[in-house]
Amino acid sequence: MQLYYSPTSPFVRKVSVLIAESGLTDRVTVKKVGGHPIDPGTLPVDLNPLGKIPALALDDGRVLYDSRVICRYLDGVSGAGLYPTNQKLWDTLVIEATADGMLEAAVLIVYEGKLRPEAERSEAWIDAQWLKIARALDHLEEMWLDHLKGKLDMGQIALGAALGYLDFRMGERNWREGRPGLAAWEAEFARRPAMRETVPVG
Repeated sequence: MQLYYSPTSPFVRKVSVLIAESGLTDRVTVKKVGGHPIDPGTLPVDLNPLGKIPALALDDGRVLYDSRVICRYLDGVSGAGLYPTNQKLWDTLVIEATADGMLEAAVLIVYEGKLRPEAERSEAWIDAQWLKIARALDHLEEMWLDHLKGKLDMGQIALGAALGYLDFRMGERNWREGRPGLAAWEAEFARRPAMRETVPVG
């Protein structure tokens, strides 16, 4: 299997952490690509028509894309059980979806600053995206700390990647303020070897 990746993509980081945690490192090779919506660069548009990463080329010629699809597939291949088979599955999926939604909003903020000319940038748009993130953070603080402290699952991995991206791209916003439980959980989770090995750079 070959994973098309960028070291700064939080969606790629989700997959990379899962690969490490599930013992698949020796079965997945990686190919570094780069680009963005205006200039796809070397993004694998021939493999993923959406031009997004991660994309996973399977040995049989099929290509999977979207981090959630890839993570479900690799979890099934490895048997790691990062998606529970009991009622906790729905909690795991909700947390993963919340983390991914935070990332989507964060990436839109980054693109607004990087790709749009300064005179055309919308502070109202940026504020609206951050409000989504802030609401999600508050919800996680209030509702999901007990789950986060449980057995490792994909919701935790997705959230770890999301919080790491907030530190990487918008640390000045200080997402930890007023959320001591989530901050403490992240500090502990970030110590996992798979998280330390995938810290975004660049």
